[in-house]
Amino acid sequence: MDREQLARRLKDVALLEGDFTLRSGRKSNYYFDKYRFETHPGLLRDVAEELAAMLPEGVDRLTGAELGGVPLATAVALETDMSFVIVRKESKGYGTAKRIEGEMHEGEHVVLLEDVATTAGAALKAVAALREAGAGRVSCLLVLDRQEGAEEAFRKAGVPYCALFTSQSLGIGEKP
Repeated sequence: MDREQLARRLKDVALLEGDFTLRSGRKSNYYFDKYRFETHPGLLRDVAEELAAMLPEGVDRLTGAELGGVPLATAVALETDMSFVIVRKESKGYGTAKRIEGEMHEGEHVVLLEDVATTAGAALKAVAALREAGAGRVSCLLVLDRQEGAEEAFRKAGVPYCALFTSQSLGIGEKP
């Protein structure tokens, strides 16, 4: 599938217009609802295929942060046959009480698969947890960069990242 067609399908399924408050606390007149595209198997499969093609050289493991990153990590893992781990928002007080679920080895190059980033706050919390758990290099692949500070935040944190789409490339954004 070509990227232009994928962009149209994503917008048709996941782009909502109105008055929204984002996770970052910012107000927006549009919302890109990750759950709307992540719950469509064919669309998720096509996104995963594109993300798999964007993986940097030398990746040892994939990862997704709960909740939205888990379907992406699962889909890309199925596309590439690579193992992945899940980053919990916080450790649970029962079972293994781990924040990182799954098998990850010290020093591995891990790629965090993320749905939408505004300021990259949630993604960088997951990166910190991965580093604390022993990950070596951590990179990030996004489905959508809203272009509201994520790029700078990733750069400051020393996290290479790449976005499948940006607000600009999808032709969406704030309107006066």
